[in-house]
Amino acid sequence: MFKPLLIAAFTALPLLSAAAQELPQLRVAFSEDADALDPTLSRAYVGRVAMINMCDSLFTYNSKLELVPRLATGYEWVDAKTLVVKLRPNVTFHDGTPVDAAAVKYTMERHATFPGSARKGDVFSLERTEIIDPLTVRFVLKTPDVVFLSQLGVRAGTLVSPKAAEAAGKDFALRPVCAGPYRFVERVAQDHITIERVADYWDAANYHFSRITFRPMPDSTARLANLQAGAIDVNMNVLPNDAETVRANAKLTMQVFDGLGYNGITINQGRNAQGQTKFGTDARVRKAFELAIDREALVQTVFAGAHAPIAQPVPPTSPFYAPSVAVPKRDVAKARALLAEAGIKTPFTVNLLVINSPEQVQVGEVVQSMVAEAGFDLKLSAMEFAASLDRSFSGDYTSYLIGWTGRPDADGNVRDLLYSGSQQNAAGYASKAFDALLDEERSLTDVAQRRAIFAKAFAHLHEDQPIVYLYAPRWLFGMSAKVQGFAPVADGMLRLGGVTMAK
Repeated sequence: MFKPLLIAAFTALPLLSAAAQELPQLRVAFSEDADALDPTLSRAYVGRVAMINMCDSLFTYNSKLELVPRLATGYEWVDAKTLVVKLRPNVTFHDGTPVDAAAVKYTMERHATFPGSARKGDVFSLERTEIIDPLTVRFVLKTPDVVFLSQLGVRAGTLVSPKAAEAAGKDFALRPVCAGPYRFVERVAQDHITIERVADYWDAANYHFSRITFRPMPDSTARLANLQAGAIDVNMNVLPNDAETVRANAKLTMQVFDGLGYNGITINQGRNAQGQTKFGTDARVRKAFELAIDREALVQTVFAGAHAPIAQPVPPTSPFYAPSVAVPKRDVAKARALLAEAGIKTPFTVNLLVINSPEQVQVGEVVQSMVAEAGFDLKLSAMEFAASLDRSFSGDYTSYLIGWTGRPDADGNVRDLLYSGSQQNAAGYASKAFDALLDEERSLTDVAQRRAIFAKAFAHLHEDQPIVYLYAPRWLFGMSAKVQGFAPVADGMLRLGGVTMAK
């Protein structure tokens, strides 16, 4: 069906001061709307992109994936279970209250105890947070945890104003108060999120936009059309088939770089009635489903070969990638044999929840066609992103096509999502052997030893199939040629420090 090119009309927003008007504005298109704008509750990529520009963390990552200070100025491991962090002086939250050790302690305890917190797994090894002085905090861990420090460079290390969080309670996400270079202005669901520059931010000289507007545009054709027309400055999800169109436009540039995550099909393993079918309870059925999929053909068909087929939770570029967990060749005959062995009568119906973007629906349709040859009747149900995410975490699904943007450490791609009882374990997966391997790798510092343990853990996942990993995406950002100074980081964030807009 022909789809018209939709050029977004940006909503009129409050006037800026004369000083602020001297700086340009930046308009960014997302492929879906964000979830909760609360570091404690946030689970989605696009929400993190918006928050990373208004909610500083203790540390962040540079283009080499090195952990660098942000609200912190440095750290010291006193011993294997004690981490001391020094804070940047004279920094305040957007409500004027101080960024101090008390705020760090408050935020960590909020992550651990707030109802529905998505950070519980990030701080599970933290026994307590101690205030040494207003600018020094001590983290005392229950057990040695090599990953804990890296968590302070993502959402677990993102601080919130205790005063604002206490006043807002569960509604903090409606008007978040943090300590970043931009402050929250407004959000209209499914339309836009707007943030504006903080003039007295400690590093304000490095931020050159008066205001940033993030707009969800699920239709990839509309995103491309808006970029070409100059109605947006950044398209954070250019389809591979559109990349040459962007490159051919002298007014645009393409940023293509490796990522850290995966896209796959998460399977409800018995959490409720929808997970109590043979698909959720019998690994032979899930293995048959996997064997019916040709990942290479899928990536070629939908993404022009831009992404890497995988059968594990990290990309081939990761230092923790396990060559031993290889992508199996498609084998429809073996898939049918496994279904027969499991006592399955075909066609066997499986429901698949997908995000309502054209490319994700197409992935679902290609998988649907492939698995049908093995005897699966795959029913697709497309839904808006945030609603689909809520549905998966409530257990109201059978299988769910969803990705994970990834973390520099492989632990960040599996623990929160698959460790028994984890808050974000939407599959309901539980394996004592897998849990033990993750506990072991966190106690070690040697990369080679950890890589060997991850290989065993990934083999467990490939045997049990709580997630059928399909491919490791690359990032494809389309930008106005006027946007200059952007430094890509493999986590896919749009960090705006040093980014300018040419006249």
